[in-house]
Amino acid sequence: LFLSLFLSLSLYLFLSLVGAGLGLGCVSLGDSELPELQSEGDVVIGGLFPLHYLALEPEHSYRTKPQHTQCNGFDHRAFRWMMTMVFTVDEINRNSTLLPGVRLGYRILDSCDHVHTSLRGALSVVTGKRTEEHIEKGVEERMPGCLAGAPVPAVVGLASSTPTGAVAHTLGPFNIPLVSYFATCTCLTDKLSYPSFLRTVPSDLFQVRGLVQLVSHFGWRWVGILGTSDDYSRYGIQAFTQQLKDQGGCLAFHLTIPNSPSPAGLRAMADTLQSSRARVVVAFATEGQLLEFLSELAARNITGFQWVASEAWVTASLLTSPQFHPLLQGTLGFSFPGVSIPGLGDFLLKVRPSQTPGSEFINMFWEELFGCKLDFGADSISKSSGLTAMCTGSEDLRDTESSYSDVSRVRISYNVYKAVYAIAHALHQLLQCDSTGHGQAQEKCNTSTYFTPRQLLHHLKRVNFTNQFGEKVHFDANGEPVPLYDIINWQKVSSGDIKFQKVGSYDGSAPLSQQLQIDESAIVWIGGQSQVPVSLCSAPCPPGSRQARRPGEPPCCFDCLPCAAGAISNQTGSVDCTRCPEFYWSDRDRVKCVAGIEDFLSFYDTMGIILVSLSLLGVVSTTTVTAIFHRFRATPVVKANNSELSFLLLLSLKLCFLCSLLFIGRPSAWSCGLRQAAFGVSFVLCLSCLLVKTIVVLLAFRATVPGSSALMKLFGPSQQRTLILCSTAPQVCLCAGWLSMAPSIPFRNSSYQGLTGMVVLECKEPWPPGFYLVLGYIGLLASLCLLLAFLGRKLPDTFNEAKLITFSMLIFCAVWISFVPAYVSSPGKYTVAVEIFAILASSFGLLLCIFAPKCYIILLRPERNTKKTLRKG
Repeated sequence: LFLSLFLSLSLYLFLSLVGAGLGLGCVSLGDSELPELQSEGDVVIGGLFPLHYLALEPEHSYRTKPQHTQCNGFDHRAFRWMMTMVFTVDEINRNSTLLPGVRLGYRILDSCDHVHTSLRGALSVVTGKRTEEHIEKGVEERMPGCLAGAPVPAVVGLASSTPTGAVAHTLGPFNIPLVSYFATCTCLTDKLSYPSFLRTVPSDLFQVRGLVQLVSHFGWRWVGILGTSDDYSRYGIQAFTQQLKDQGGCLAFHLTIPNSPSPAGLRAMADTLQSSRARVVVAFATEGQLLEFLSELAARNITGFQWVASEAWVTASLLTSPQFHPLLQGTLGFSFPGVSIPGLGDFLLKVRPSQTPGSEFINMFWEELFGCKLDFGADSISKSSGLTAMCTGSEDLRDTESSYSDVSRVRISYNVYKAVYAIAHALHQLLQCDSTGHGQAQEKCNTSTYFTPRQLLHHLKRVNFTNQFGEKVHFDANGEPVPLYDIINWQKVSSGDIKFQKVGSYDGSAPLSQQLQIDESAIVWIGGQSQVPVSLCSAPCPPGSRQARRPGEPPCCFDCLPCAAGAISNQTGSVDCTRCPEFYWSDRDRVKCVAGIEDFLSFYDTMGIILVSLSLLGVVSTTTVTAIFHRFRATPVVKANNSELSFLLLLSLKLCFLCSLLFIGRPSAWSCGLRQAAFGVSFVLCLSCLLVKTIVVLLAFRATVPGSSALMKLFGPSQQRTLILCSTAPQVCLCAGWLSMAPSIPFRNSSYQGLTGMVVLECKEPWPPGFYLVLGYIGLLASLCLLLAFLGRKLPDTFNEAKLITFSMLIFCAVWISFVPAYVSSPGKYTVAVEIFAILASSFGLLLCIFAPKCYIILLRPERNTKKTLRKG
């Protein structure tokens, strides 16, 4: 940047002093040492082409005049670009409708694809050469036929972005148009830095978008990058990397080829490439920059990589030699649309060397192509190349095969063609040219007024015409064309050569879904394979699993973990697992959600069958005891234990056994509402009977004391029934209010789903205190009953029912005290099972402790079932 600013200032000062702001004539200072290709004309167009792709860094001693920089590596394709400009100028000069009466000339120099040679060539082009004849006439006299107020009012060039940026920065302050045919760096879009720059190729902004879409289209997520240190590569890789990450891709490596790579550096880069798991390499560089590195890879036979080429080298014939076939066959990349320009092939084949000044480049090409030495022309070039055979100059170009003569479908040459025509159309408007009908053109260009490069730039930005190929040529606000690309595939044909086969297209101006069009069946991949290569750091996770990032590694490197229970992933490569909806659960493979298994205490479960059996056993046992008591109701044992209360107690126990059945089976509205009420009322009735029996036993013992018989009269049968009714009524009222205000309802509880996948069907208590009040009242009666029975534990054996009630109450209280923590901690249907078990255990405890001894005496010891025995006891 500093160098370009310095040269810009120097050029400006020189032109201001000599030409009064580029307005005095077509004369200025040039470098007569630079070889060139030139032709005089009324308007001379400059051209800069990378005829050589290697330039040595100059070494200045500041004691002698700097010598011309020696360039190496002759590029036949770039020479075709140069000669395409010559062809286009000749074609325009023969066109009677475009610039009638005005002859175009050209002055073309070699940029050597380097900054300092490009700047030197640009300064030589735009300032022109001064001959002795011109000096004698003086600067005030113009060159004959010169219409422009500058030696060269416009320049066609260059190829690489970094040299182009330096030249555009230098020419910008003077508004000299620079129309590039191959510089694609997005940095050149900046009109503040490059106000006079235009190009016939789209910006890399669109190419990068297309490359990212291409990579994403084939599922390549693990990609290597190869570039250089110039602007084209740096800006392109930066944009590609960011967009690739946005699409979920990652960089496996980023290799940068230095300007002067050492063998050790190339080997290290080759080692990095060879050791990488990435199978796709995207290269942003020119063929000259890639040559040495690819030669190293070819020498070591490092193959198996799918190369994705930028437009800078995708059609480079320099890399199609047989040594690169195993490495680069199957390369895929973007290229500019190609056409077949009529007459260009014949024109190129008619080129002949000459000793006329201005033919140096043709002579260089001739010597390079035929490997001989001309006896005239560029002696220094010939000597340096070590050629010994002599050329006659009459060799036939038709007998050779090179990228120079391959014009079946030119691309960069077409961009040169469009650039020259764009300048010609701008001149046509600037000179107010016109032609009259029926093909008979008449000179109507205004050749009496001189123009400046600024005026030409003004018209060039507004060029809008349709060429002979049907393409509309114009520049947008940034001086760029419509982004159109061909997708090229390197395919090996039967002759053994590499063919650049079009397999798709990319239109950056189309809707996103229609931009990339690819015929996958027409693509030949690396090694001649028909299957798309795979380039992944980690294989996509199968359905039923998810990606888990590896610490310290890029997002594309991951492990596959199975989805957790209750979550699924039904696509390959899922990043996260999706939770199943409520009441649904993941299947065994974790790929789909199925309805959760409804879990409740069923009559058909093993536990349900056991509990039902115990309940029925309790009912049968209670019925049996009732039948025994009814059969032996006249016996002393039955009478002594208050048969009426005994039958009522047996009835309440039977209800307790039966109410446990309400807790088994699918919960419904009636079963949920009835189960707790039936349980609460049945047990309260049972405990009320026990409470009365206990009181009766205590009063009966007191009645044996003289003067206490009145107590038994005060607590007769009617009072006993009243006490049972009064102690049961609060529980009935509580249950009735509970059922009417906040009854239990069926509920699908999915809180256990995250553990087992079960949806527990249970009864939900809208008002939990209701259950605890019912349970608390039962506990209150049980405690009171236990207390009274405990007070009567030392009664004589005749009245030993107090002992039995004490034992039964101890069992009852122990069961229900242990019930509370078990009930709270039991999950799902086991909560119901715990409550049923408590009901059955306490019911069996009461039945066995109170009635078993009596049944034993009635059935097995009838001799003890007499009044005499009772009195003796």
